[in-house]
Amino acid sequence: MRAITMSGPGGPEVLRIGEVPDAVAGQGEVLVRVAAAGVNRADLMQRQGHYPPPPGASEYLGLECSGTIAALGPGVSGWEVGAPVCAVLAGGGYAEQVAVPIGQLLPAPSGIPLVDAAALPEVTCTVWSNVFMTASLQPDELLLVHGGSSGIGTMAIQLAREVGARIAVTAGSADKLERCRELGADVLVNYREQDFVEVVRAATEGRGADVILDNMGAKYLARNLEVLAVNGRQVSIGMQGGTKAELDLGLLMRKRAAIIATSLRARPVAEKAAIVAAVREHVWPLIEAGRVRPVIDTVLPLADAARAHQVLDGSQHIGKVLLTV
Repeated sequence: MRAITMSGPGGPEVLRIGEVPDAVAGQGEVLVRVAAAGVNRADLMQRQGHYPPPPGASEYLGLECSGTIAALGPGVSGWEVGAPVCAVLAGGGYAEQVAVPIGQLLPAPSGIPLVDAAALPEVTCTVWSNVFMTASLQPDELLLVHGGSSGIGTMAIQLAREVGARIAVTAGSADKLERCRELGADVLVNYREQDFVEVVRAATEGRGADVILDNMGAKYLARNLEVLAVNGRQVSIGMQGGTKAELDLGLLMRKRAAIIATSLRARPVAEKAAIVAAVREHVWPLIEAGRVRPVIDTVLPLADAARAHQVLDGSQHIGKVLLTV
């Protein structure tokens, strides 16, 4: 099969398309013939040598895909060859085929083109597991999303809107903020020109954010704590702003707040399966009803993986970047 390989850690230029051994479905897995793969910031980190795949995972990039089932591995029932699916992966999506544990498999939602379905698994699993399963966002609470125009941000806005929460977002341009507003964001912050702490406090009569979905890490830690409401919950899912910062435990205690750090890729298969099952139960009906949609910025062929990484790294996109196979 063809797959994107790396000559070594480095910039986008290390990505090459080449022939590699075919993927094989093992016990409890299906073989998926890939139609498209999502491009995520974790892929950029792996390409740079900072985020190796967990033990036993494919060495190839790609944390989500869509396609059709090509073969069933031993012990698999409830799925049929030819069925359109999408999946969250520990790796291997940048290829013509990938083996997927059945617990990480989702039926491609009706009403969504198969290629577009590749934009769904990572963002829906990340948002649902963090904002709802972990932080328990409630109706009328305020969710602050950093990077509101990203793939994760655009999904977080839509799902928070569906449960009746208010949404504040940060983004770096008027165009991005306008797209966030169209999706349902209530409070818009241009982080290049405004202080999100001041804007969110003003919009909430000083209360602050009940839940923060943070992709920045160390750079925003102190200011996120400032803007957290009493009993607020921050979920950290990224480290774009670094890994180390001071934390005022006194302020955290006075607010009776929580700061939680999570990741999806390295979770045990059973934990991923529980998240996927929750997404299928709670999110898939919203997608199939047309209430929640993937937001897609750029679609490129697999051979242009280097270009896709440049698009993502440039941070001018709104929504997801996909590679078609």
